[in-house]
Parts: sequence; C-alpha cells; structure tokens
Amino acid sequence: MKNKLTHFALNIIPRPMLIQFSLWIRPIIYQYYKGDNFTDPIDGKSYRKFLPYGYGKQRQNALSPGTLSLERHRQMWLYLQRETQFFSQNLKVLHIAPEQEFLKRFKKMSNLDYVSADLFSPIVDVKADILDLPFADQSFDVVFCNHVLEHIVDDKKAMSELFRVMKPGGWGILQVPMKNSLAKTYEDFSITDPKEKQKHFGQYDHVRWYGMDYFDRLSQVGFRTEALFYSQQFSDEEIHRYGLNKNEILPLVFKP
Repeated sequence: MKNKLTHFALNIIPRPMLIQFSLWIRPIIYQYYKGDNFTDPIDGKSYRKFLPYGYGKQRQNALSPGTLSLERHRQMWLYLQRETQFFSQNLKVLHIAPEQEFLKRFKKMSNLDYVSADLFSPIVDVKADILDLPFADQSFDVVFCNHVLEHIVDDKKAMSELFRVMKPGGWGILQVPMKNSLAKTYEDFSITDPKEKQKHFGQYDHVRWYGMDYFDRLSQVGFRTEALFYSQQFSDEEIHRYGLNKNEILPLVFKP
C-alpha cells in the first residue's frame, strides 16, 4: 500500500504541486531520508536514497527528496556550476517555464537580471506564449527552455523565437525528452487522445519523441549546437552519488 501511495504522489500529482507541498514537509523529508549514499548538488544535502520516478517504468533513485530535482536538473546545475560563469558574471537571463527548484535560487542571485516566462504558470514574471514572445530582438545573454518544446506542435516557430530574443554571442540550454537511438524525431499530430499520447510519446501531453535530428532542427533556425553527454565526464562513483543519467544529453545552443 505504501508503495502504491508513493507511486500515486510522485507520478500522478504534477511536480509543481509536489514542490509546493514539499516546502511544508521538507524538514521531515530530510530527517527521514538523510544519509551518505546520494548528494543533491543543488541544495548540497546528502541522502540515504533518492526516490523513484517515471510516468511509465519508474527510474530508481531519480527524484531528490529535498529539491524534487530529477537527473536532468542535477546535470544542468553541475554544468552551470563547473563549466560556466553563470553564478558570477552579470547576465540577463530568460527562463521559459522555470523549474521551481531553479527559479527561487536564480531570482536571488544579484549578478542576474532574471526573467521567467510561461503562458500558464502563476509564479512567473511574464505571461508569454513561446510562439510569440513579448521581448525585443537580442534581449538576453542566456536562455533556458527545458521540457517545453515537446508540448508544442510548431516547435520550429518556438525555436525561432528563442533564437530571436537571444543576443549574438549568447547561449542556452534547451532540454527535451530524447531517444538517442532515434535518428529522426517521431511525431504524429493525429494522435490526440491522452492515453495514446502516453503510449506513443511517453507522456499524456507530449506530441513527439525527439531523435538526434533535434540538433538539425535547432541549426535550421540559426543556432550553433552541441550535444553534450556531460554526465560522462564524471566518475562512476560521482554519477551514482549525484543520481545522474550517464546517457542523457545536455543540449547546448549558441547564437553566432
């Protein structure tokens, strides 16, 4: 029964609601799960285990009890921390559909002019449609847009808007659900039933599984791209400790 309740909470209740709920019970969660086997680099706390997560087949040790971060969030944080000047350089940042574990931290950083935007979220700075962003050309040094494009039918228009608002010399991280084994993105817009979307695309509100041609799509709107397997730069012990996915790509984009 306990496992069934945990599965319901972690996989049926939306993660933003889980994060809000966790703010109240975080001290209890930490006391229950604290230990030495895993470390969340985002909050620096260590745990005896991470939680399982996944809409279909669950991934073990995927969800951090403290920040509710997943593998992709921890990989992104480590990249920003170790490979960029994001935490020290003065930057104007646009964050589309911001992850709450990042939003509160980034807003507190005095070196950032940080703008969050989304069409539906009540916690962002600007209500904005990614297909028609209300920002001037060449406005931002850095753009984050993670796990959004798989929801958008006209993803090329969305990519074009992200390119338009980025300054020349700017960079970004645009994560999407990808299957590295797919050469070509799988999409079928005739599939509209949520159950069928779950079956075909891995989640009830997705419209595609991206393949490795994702980077071609980004290049077509003007970006220079890098498919970085950043987790592979860590030792096996570090990959285990941080709860990373060794084969997950960190998609980097740059505006010439």
